[in-house]
Amino acid sequence: MTASAHRWPVAVLGATGAVGQAFVRLLEDHPWFDLVEVAASERSAGKPYREAARWMEGVLPAAVAAMPVLACTPHAVRAPIVFSALDASVAGEVEAAFAQAGRLVLSNAKNYRMERDVPLVIPEVNGDHLALLAEQRVKRGWTGGIVTNANCAVTVIAMALAPLHAAFGVRKLFASTMQAVSGAGYPGVPSLDILGNVIPYIGDEEPKIETELVKLLGRYAQDHIESAAIITSAHANRVAVEHGHTVCLSVACDRVVTPDAAREVMRAWTGYAGVHGLPSAPVPPLIVRDELDRPQPRRDAPMGRGMAVTVGRIRPDPLFDVRLVAMAHNVVRGAAGGSILNAELLVSTGQLAGLVAP
Repeated sequence: MTASAHRWPVAVLGATGAVGQAFVRLLEDHPWFDLVEVAASERSAGKPYREAARWMEGVLPAAVAAMPVLACTPHAVRAPIVFSALDASVAGEVEAAFAQAGRLVLSNAKNYRMERDVPLVIPEVNGDHLALLAEQRVKRGWTGGIVTNANCAVTVIAMALAPLHAAFGVRKLFASTMQAVSGAGYPGVPSLDILGNVIPYIGDEEPKIETELVKLLGRYAQDHIESAAIITSAHANRVAVEHGHTVCLSVACDRVVTPDAAREVMRAWTGYAGVHGLPSAPVPPLIVRDELDRPQPRRDAPMGRGMAVTVGRIRPDPLFDVRLVAMAHNVVRGAAGGSILNAELLVSTGQLAGLVAP
């Protein structure tokens, strides 16, 4: 069965929130997936989606507006592929229940990212890590499974570093983020806290950067991932930007790297071969800018339909080797769009064979 001959029925859990709404937008007219169900909390269950969701961006797709909001249970939601935008406070048990019931869960939550048998995947960076799914099913006795995408800031960092790590061996990293308010969901950060202000703390964000990155850039070793030997010092800041996480990076490598060499490998990088030609895959995955004042969220976050990562200000670093700035749309590339691309890669590589709606 090929994706072109079949549209997989899919559902969105947590469909009324900011990331859930991004899933709804991005799945409209998707060539491989057909959004047939939306689900959310008990207070929304039973309502038409247009009443349950405070729609925030663009036009609510007409096909979804009248859908009844379902409870987030495998009994209520019947689609074989489930995109989860659930908060971490509830995602753990709910996602496991769906996987045990034979559904494939594409999760945005942190709960399972660092589990030994759960793929943590950015397709261009480590698409081969999806092979862990077979080990997960054997170990846990699931006929379905869970695949996670990375934290939104880590996604930006990993995409920028992947070609440098492959060519020069990244060993130390200093990362300072400037993260958009949309990363906090809706209603997010109170306006009087963020306007004219920078908040130098985002709960759990710095540990996620330091632990998820080494798994993403690690090596697949049959039944687990051997973490990359990279020491990271991360600082996470919330800034008054709507969409687009910006990260300033200073990078030390095992082999000599100049700014010109870094630009060359970044411009040439096309990522994991299995991603090429997928509907949501940006071409190129990395956009390298030469202007002194780029990337900028307002100008560059929409690039590549929001799926590309833009890098710039690649220059020598007096402490390490090179420094640069990377930026991407946190809700698209760093959340809903990343999960959809993971699902597309699973379809294209035949890893959904035998998955059927109950």
